[in-house]
Amino acid sequence: MKYKRFISMVTLTLAVGAFSYAQDGNVGNDSILKVQQAEQKAKEMQAQIDQAEKEATRADKEAKKAEKAQKKLEKEAKKIEDLKEDVIHTKEDIAKGNRKVNKLQEDMELDKVKGKLSPNDIDKINNKIEKEKLRVIKNKEKLRKLEKKLEKS
Repeated sequence: MKYKRFISMVTLTLAVGAFSYAQDGNVGNDSILKVQQAEQKAKEMQAQIDQAEKEATRADKEAKKAEKAQKKLEKEAKKIEDLKEDVIHTKEDIAKGNRKVNKLQEDMELDKVKGKLSPNDIDKINNKIEKEKLRVIKNKEKLRKLEKKLEKS
């Protein structure tokens, strides 16, 4: 009877060992399968992350390009505004120069009539008038160039 008991214990032990070995094999297969699935999911997630990063990079580039274009437009608008201001200032300078020339001529004629001017004084006033006329001519040329630039932009 001890012998039968011993044999049933050995048989039971072998059965349990075989059963657990079979389970270990299944667990091993299940573990390998789970690892493979996890790796596959990780690859898919990495692909999605890479795609999202590419889209973010593309969006950043487009935003920078749009910002650069906006700055360029603002710069062009400022340039045009500056040209308009230069045109206005140059016209004012021309008008001021013409008024100065007229005033010098009128004062000189008045002083000539009164006899207050010597020939040297007349020469000095004439030189002033000529210099002012040259400034007016230069300003007119400058105005012409500014208006031409303004038309181009």
